[in-house]
Amino acid sequence: MPDWEKRFRAPRVSLPEWSEDAPDRALFVSNATGTYELYTWDRSTGAQRQVTDRPNGTTDGVLTPDGEAVWWFSDTDGDEFGVWMRQSFEGGEDVPAVPGLEPSYPAGLAIGRDARGTAVVGRSTDEEGSTIHLVRDGGAPALVYRHRESAGVGDLSRDGTLLAIEHTEHGDAMHSALRVLRLGGGPGEPPAPETVAELDDTRGGEEELGLAVMGFAPVEGDTRLLIGHQRRGRWEPMVWDVVDGSQTELAIDLPGDVSAEWYPDGSGLLVAHSFEARSELWRYDLAAGTLARVDTPAGTVSGATARPDGTVEYLWSSAAVPPQVRSTTGEVVLDAPGMKAPGSVPVEDVWVDGPAGRVHALVQRPGGEGPFPTVFEVHGGPTWHDSDDFAAGPAAWVDHGYAVVRVNYRGSTGYGREWTDALKHRVGLIELEDIGAVREWAVASGLADPRRVVLAGGSWGGYLTLLGLGTQPDAWALGLAAVPVADYVTAYHDEMEGLKAMDRTLLGGTPEEVPERFAASSPLTYVDEVKAPVYISAGVNDPRCPIQQVENYVDRLVAREHPHEVYRYDAGHGSLVVEERIKQVRLELDFAARHLPA
Repeated sequence: MPDWEKRFRAPRVSLPEWSEDAPDRALFVSNATGTYELYTWDRSTGAQRQVTDRPNGTTDGVLTPDGEAVWWFSDTDGDEFGVWMRQSFEGGEDVPAVPGLEPSYPAGLAIGRDARGTAVVGRSTDEEGSTIHLVRDGGAPALVYRHRESAGVGDLSRDGTLLAIEHTEHGDAMHSALRVLRLGGGPGEPPAPETVAELDDTRGGEEELGLAVMGFAPVEGDTRLLIGHQRRGRWEPMVWDVVDGSQTELAIDLPGDVSAEWYPDGSGLLVAHSFEARSELWRYDLAAGTLARVDTPAGTVSGATARPDGTVEYLWSSAAVPPQVRSTTGEVVLDAPGMKAPGSVPVEDVWVDGPAGRVHALVQRPGGEGPFPTVFEVHGGPTWHDSDDFAAGPAAWVDHGYAVVRVNYRGSTGYGREWTDALKHRVGLIELEDIGAVREWAVASGLADPRRVVLAGGSWGGYLTLLGLGTQPDAWALGLAAVPVADYVTAYHDEMEGLKAMDRTLLGGTPEEVPERFAASSPLTYVDEVKAPVYISAGVNDPRCPIQQVENYVDRLVAREHPHEVYRYDAGHGSLVVEERIKQVRLELDFAARHLPA
């Protein structure tokens, strides 16, 4: 078996999530069976048990605070539309967690620890918009919030009486405001939600500042809410007392984006710092106002949690080293049995002058002398970023003699608010300006063979691939687009409601209101300019990049008799099945081998 396949097949585990009142009970995700599914772990006995077993996999699950049950989200074949199910931690029958709630897209979940069995479920549908429902005392779900714009559950206070909501009632789906409700009502009475506090940093016009819920203090009667804000041009945490209104800014002087979560006793914060494609951990002491580094290796921490004994567990990897669940004790916390994934080559940092400032890219080189055939692997999101972390896809290209370049274009996170928010109105075209600048560097530096440069990506990266093939036709020898936006207007009308709100924010309206912007940003507009062979893979149940708009683009390629191949698979926005992922990478490698010049 080649190394690139071993990296996909090797069993992996996620960072275990533990129950607040039963810290020895944990929940994690693993691909041990060949499909990503949920597993429970009793840390006191070492016993592990598979919770879900579905053909297309399951990754969305939450443990109840008492550790007695697992809630998991059940959709249909990856379409992300479904209901929450409940199963005992010890196993048994799956039952609807909230009888009476119709299927929907999920919009957050908070499970209380009070005696009334409080749970708050966020939902989204095309017909209703965003709704939030309260369940108590085993009764029917009660509506506590509704709005046409995007909204979701933030967190419940420890006593289950205060609910924090993130909403975009102002119409900017990229920047949320916050509302805190007091959930009244005795047994058998309606909840009668009362607004306790509001926080809104949006200013209108072109400049908006977002807020995010990070969690209520884990202390009985404590009304402090940890939130994220962007008041100084980046994400950073702040403590907001939702009852007395006080806002306590924290002395965390770190570049890049900063997030945090509470230590279990409420005395401090576990701070996650992301900057220039790498991340690290710190402990912030709330009483002393001091910051102390948590020792982690260079690379990327993709998740971390502080345990009741004060230790920190985290999921870490680098481009060269496969992921591990580690502890500050020095131990590996949870290790999947079986074959281990082979390592890969480390990344090099490259900074290139772009049209709006320096652009950061990560480069992996195969052995030998360049110039190399080179794959520009474009990340999705767009509000995401490529990191110095382990990725089986890029490693497969390196194994086959390709250099891999990953660009954190404008729109990427980790480089400040202005960089992330730069996309509006010229969507897609802005990102491709930055990618194009890095391509010029790659050729001029001798890294890339200009005749064999591939543009590739999934989701938003797939969208940028198709758009780049049409707007920069002489730059790319090949295009590989996975689950892409291909026809922006049809995609808008067919996609899930939350993404429609995001598109209205990015483009300044609907296709009927700003048709020229949708046309300028749609790959379909430029399909007749495409010169390179095109490979497209798409999930037939994808609610984010629906299949019909892909078919519209493919029909235009067929009409031109343009060289292309399309692979359609029975899943949603990607696949949780290992063999399916391997098949898709193999098809891309084969397409490149057949169509790139020798």
